[in-house]
Amino acid sequence: AWPEADVVIGNPPFLGGKLLRGGLGGEYVESLQRLYGARLHGEADLVCHWFDKAARLVADGRLARAGLVATNSIRGGRNRAVLDRIAEHGAIFDAWSDEPWVVDGAAVRVSLICFTGADTELPVTLNGAPAARIHANLTADLDLGKAVRLQRNAGVSFMGDTKNGAFDVPGELARAWLRLPANPNGRPNADVLKPWMNGMDVTRRSAGKWIVDFGCDMPEGEAAFYEAPFAHVAEHVKPVRHRNRARKVREFWWRHEAPRPGMWKALADLSRYIATPTVAKHRLFVWLDTRVCPDHQLIVIARDDDTTFGILHSRFHEAWSLRLGTWLGKGNDPRYTPTTTFETFPFPQGLSPDIPAADYANDPRAAAIAEAARHLVALRDRWLNPPEWVEWADEPVPGYPKRPVPRDEAAARELKTRTLTALYNTRPQWLTDAHAALDTTVAAAYGWPADIADDDALRRLLTFNIMVEKHRSPSSLNLLKRRGE
Repeated sequence: AWPEADVVIGNPPFLGGKLLRGGLGGEYVESLQRLYGARLHGEADLVCHWFDKAARLVADGRLARAGLVATNSIRGGRNRAVLDRIAEHGAIFDAWSDEPWVVDGAAVRVSLICFTGADTELPVTLNGAPAARIHANLTADLDLGKAVRLQRNAGVSFMGDTKNGAFDVPGELARAWLRLPANPNGRPNADVLKPWMNGMDVTRRSAGKWIVDFGCDMPEGEAAFYEAPFAHVAEHVKPVRHRNRARKVREFWWRHEAPRPGMWKALADLSRYIATPTVAKHRLFVWLDTRVCPDHQLIVIARDDDTTFGILHSRFHEAWSLRLGTWLGKGNDPRYTPTTTFETFPFPQGLSPDIPAADYANDPRAAAIAEAARHLVALRDRWLNPPEWVEWADEPVPGYPKRPVPRDEAAARELKTRTLTALYNTRPQWLTDAHAALDTTVAAAYGWPADIADDDALRRLLTFNIMVEKHRSPSSLNLLKRRGE
């Protein structure tokens, strides 16, 4: 009964990115691919191959049961597909979903999973307690693994830019280039210079870096007209990229490896966008100016309305993202992705990302959420950059957002401790109150009581997710709304 593989060539497996090929070699990776084929996604971790192999041995009757240890990311993303098949064709009868693992100096979080065939009945235990069953996401109650990607959320969220090289430069160097006269082509260096932010710039204080960006398709000859930025890239990026195995990365060394043209197209008519760190201790959302280039460690949501921001920063979306995302490192920090955590999330009816914000501007639900979101952001911004300590400076040429500058050395020392991570670690009462007010407006938009429990909200969101994708007609959605689902 175990599904056979369809051989797929050209989509190599990865181990946390590109490490599988780099660590084991191309020949080994291609052999794995021929053997496991379509059963495992190209981005699934190496350990998934061992789960698949053990499951096939159980299905063939060569093993009665099997147990393996993996990092706790086995529960989500591309990895969970192998557990989906195990739960479908057999049974997970014992598991510890999230345990510390310290051995030989390595400290990670792991999942321990034991499974058997469909014809074997064994007592079921999850995290040391009896359970009726264990789902593929290693929970016993709500199987959010059933959630599907929603068409109405497509084309809105993106992974940020992947540069692959020392394209980033200190802010002062970028400003010096901005002050230079126009290049021989008559164009200023501002054409190829942008402020740059990564995940740590959001969770901590911004490092103030900029990035050289020659776009998605600029020819080398045209890029060379921008003398100072091009010379910097030729010196610091070209030698490294010329040793890269990937032909495209090697030959187009002056361009970023993945400049995300789809993302920039989606941002073209916006003045700002929503961003959240891919991995962070707290699920934080912030506004960034569209002239800021986001690193791949930021997830970009191409919306500029406060209503969408408020829905995403509600406890309901946070709970959804924590259950559908994965976790990284010994700190067990949650990981956010465009596909599993954003595209599966069912927004309140009439407030979804496929609807222009102008179309629901007069909806009282949208107005209430937007007002609460603006209040939250204003309070946070005032705490992060008090006007008594910060002044806002213009860049050397117009067209860029202002930047915060400490008023003096004492202010600079104090500002180092004012980070979003520090704020949410302490979570003062005013922040708790602002989030509670926002959560109340979002609950009302779904037709829920303000004090609805997270598990109850997740259950209703899952029902809404499945029904929205299965029955997209207004009558089906109105029925769900009347039922409070």
